[in-house]
Amino acid sequence: MNIGKAASLSGLTIKTVRYYSDIGIIEPAIHSDTGYRMFSTDDVAKLQFIGKARRFNFGIEECRELLALYENKDRSSKNVKKLTLEKIAEIDIKLNELNSLREQLGKLAYACEGNERSHCPILDALSN
Repeated sequence: MNIGKAASLSGLTIKTVRYYSDIGIIEPAIHSDTGYRMFSTDDVAKLQFIGKARRFNFGIEECRELLALYENKDRSSKNVKKLTLEKIAEIDIKLNELNSLREQLGKLAYACEGNERSHCPILDALSN
């Protein structure tokens, strides 16, 4: 199938599918006459897999590693669990950072009277 169909079936954009092909995460066949990429159902399944992994915030190299583990039927699930636990730890760190930012912004918003006067503690904090 062509790239448009592969993108549609995988839920990704054509640009994303082309990128994954260019960096070698998937390797579609090349039509000998036209030079166009021809995607198989296996390629679409890999694209769907990568798309789901990316939604869980796995990076490109992590997706490459997960895909290799997925394709290796002799794999150990401990490697997959290890990667997943590492990702959860990263998410926890980001959540803590976001909660801290939210708390700080909340304090600034509370300190701002939000009236017609020009003094604003929010702008003061951003400018220092």
